[in-house]
Amino acid sequence: MTLFDPSMSGEWRFDPAHTRVGFSARHAMVTTVRGTFKEVSGVIRVDAEEVSRSSVEVVIQAASVDTYNAQRDEHLRSVDFFDVETYPEIRFVSSTVDEVEEDNFMVVGDLTIKSTTKQVAIPIALLGIQRDPMGNLRAGFEATRRLNRKEFGLHWNMPLDKGGVLVSEKVSLEFEISAIKTEDADQAS
Repeated sequence: MTLFDPSMSGEWRFDPAHTRVGFSARHAMVTTVRGTFKEVSGVIRVDAEEVSRSSVEVVIQAASVDTYNAQRDEHLRSVDFFDVETYPEIRFVSSTVDEVEEDNFMVVGDLTIKSTTKQVAIPIALLGIQRDPMGNLRAGFEATRRLNRKEFGLHWNMPLDKGGVLVSEKVSLEFEISAIKTEDADQAS
């Protein structure tokens, strides 16, 4: 059904140099602000014979938020938003992984931001699996998911003079993941 065969079972670790977790939100109701988290780690445990036994864990260092504006980034790190001194990590731990169609999966799990944990479903596409020039077996994934930030305790906002608010409640998350299979030297050849 998918690109996975039994040899794909095992642990796949995010390659931080080729992985991006980003986000976008409307600002002042007229433009979009985009950012990324520069420190992301994760592991995918694949059971290629029974995909539903697979799992995903992702850890994001909240202080690594980067919107290419130092003042805005400091505000996002403050108690108004992520409160990184108290809550340094954003964490996702899957509870189910289902292949919904060929090379497309629905990963459901608990997302924790600050002190709030909510179950979210994330549709993920497997882009491909290749051995890279260094001999690593590498898989690529992409996903997007829209969330209401207020549901995770990110309430800060300011009303605008002509109606609306400064920062949208809806935030789009963007995942571009490159994962490398943990292999013995014998397996890589």
